[in-house]
Amino acid sequence: MATLDDAGMMQMFFVPMLNYLWPESEALNMDLRERILAREQSSPGQSKTNVGGWQSTEDFQKWAGDAGQALIERAVALVNHATGQLLEHYGTQEEIGWKVAIWANVNRRGQYNQIHIHPGSTWSGVYYVDAGERPTDQPHNGVLTFINPNLASAATFFPKTLPNRIAVTPEAGRMVLFPSYLQHLVHPYWGERPRISVAFNVQKQPYP
Repeated sequence: MATLDDAGMMQMFFVPMLNYLWPESEALNMDLRERILAREQSSPGQSKTNVGGWQSTEDFQKWAGDAGQALIERAVALVNHATGQLLEHYGTQEEIGWKVAIWANVNRRGQYNQIHIHPGSTWSGVYYVDAGERPTDQPHNGVLTFINPNLASAATFFPKTLPNRIAVTPEAGRMVLFPSYLQHLVHPYWGERPRISVAFNVQKQPYP
């Protein structure tokens, strides 16, 4: 019988994600933290997926100053890097522009974000300005969790072996980039210091 050594397994229906810790972020994060907390005091914000907490409107560029512009440049750079890898993986080339929407989030004790997606976009992402505190008795404290988009596999295909949820622990300076269709949630935060992040959607131009 053949040994099957050359029968390689192909991974179908690829779900890309980038998880990158930006170096030298301390000064940027201090500036962003100050601006975001000041904006929280002066603007009611909006409520979408957040249960409690504060979410700014998508006018981050207007009030976040040079620090906000630097963060937007980081987001676009990571999006270009991810897209370049994706196109190279599939052997294609495409001229692409981006439309960016960006907003800030502040979560305090007991606040969280429900399961949701970001419709109408290509990539979505989050940057952690201040990850807050991590109580030792709350292992899921403020954790970002992604859910397998192939829901049928969760119950039928090696459910004890293949992960159906991927968790990302917040860390100041960390940026996470993922497809906007991917369901995700933020677990309740139990620290005393505010947990501050900036989220963004990037829509491919032309879309889709």
